[in-house]
Amino acid sequence: MRRIITIWITLVLSLGVYAQKKEMAQAKEFVKKGTNLPQAESLMKNLLKDSANRTNEKIWLILFEAQKKQYDQGNEKMYLKQQLDTATLFDAAKRMFKTLEGLDSVDMMPDEKGKVKLAYRKKHAELLNVYRKNLFNGGAFFINQKKYKEAYEYFDLYIDCARQPLFTDYKYDETDTAMPEAAYWAVYCGYKIQDPKATLHHTYLALKDTAHHQYMLQYLAETYKLEKDDKRYVEALTEGFRRYPKFQFFFPRLIEYYAETGEWSKALEVCDEGLAKDSTNVLYRFSKSSVLLSMKRYDECVAICKSLLAECDTLYGVHLNAGLAYFNKAVEMDKNISKQPSRRKEINQLYKEALPYIEKYRAKAPEQKQMWGLPLYTIYLNLNMGKEFEEIDKLMR
Repeated sequence: MRRIITIWITLVLSLGVYAQKKEMAQAKEFVKKGTNLPQAESLMKNLLKDSANRTNEKIWLILFEAQKKQYDQGNEKMYLKQQLDTATLFDAAKRMFKTLEGLDSVDMMPDEKGKVKLAYRKKHAELLNVYRKNLFNGGAFFINQKKYKEAYEYFDLYIDCARQPLFTDYKYDETDTAMPEAAYWAVYCGYKIQDPKATLHHTYLALKDTAHHQYMLQYLAETYKLEKDDKRYVEALTEGFRRYPKFQFFFPRLIEYYAETGEWSKALEVCDEGLAKDSTNVLYRFSKSSVLLSMKRYDECVAICKSLLAECDTLYGVHLNAGLAYFNKAVEMDKNISKQPSRRKEINQLYKEALPYIEKYRAKAPEQKQMWGLPLYTIYLNLNMGKEFEEIDKLMR
């Protein structure tokens, strides 16, 4: 019985080896004739799915030749200006790299004596080095197609060559000046598909790309916000603002963050830092007026607003800030009127001061009723403006 089982196992193994050799021979024939190349590639990939075949160098080599022949045929069509799906050309190049990197991992396995004898590395590294630029170009191609996930794979593979043993002699980290730019585009693609892991994977290298440094800090900031990492989010915004104060992304988001967290003194520091670099900047001055309003430093707020309006009377947000500064100051005094009844005249004067600013804002932004409705209601009531009060009273109901 045992002998029968042994014979049966031997027969099954023999049939398996025969089938394997038949598929390899078929694939080699396809490659030689330059026909059915995707089928030849599929045959070899199926063989490699069996772990027992993964150390068979011949299978890897046939697989690579099938891929390279597809690339060469596509390249020839492009040269002859024949119809070609460009994506398939780049994809063939990508597969070539993955195949020879896989073969290199087999090539570097030690023999029975524990020695490593590299049979293919030098030749294959030289060959792929010629094609490597296609990985960069493939990434750029897919970015233009807005296929950012695919583009990321190309840039990631391009960068990854630097750590692959296959390319040890090329020292891409030291010699390839395009590496930081490739890393930037990889980060960009990760950012576009909102994949924090992909975005942050090549950050260190991408920050060396000085041409896109401000955008890098923007993508990092937005990624940290996506991950709810407030500390790093603020650090990225702060560095970005200090390095690139004219880049419009960083300043407003810093102010917004400090406003949401109620850290008004820090918001004021950011405004002052901006004004130290550009004292006439309208955004910095308007933002400072808003921060001072929130800090209840009303007189300083009004002073900035008047300065801005003297230069440009169409900034309706500035009208609102000035009006609210007068209005809020009046309301706070009104709360304590029972203790100081003699100040009613002063309070009403503040309401009068607030009135034209808030009415101007209402005229410019009629849809913003939540901003001007209650202040005007209160002012009309306190100043005994019957007609205006009746109108606003109906509007507020």
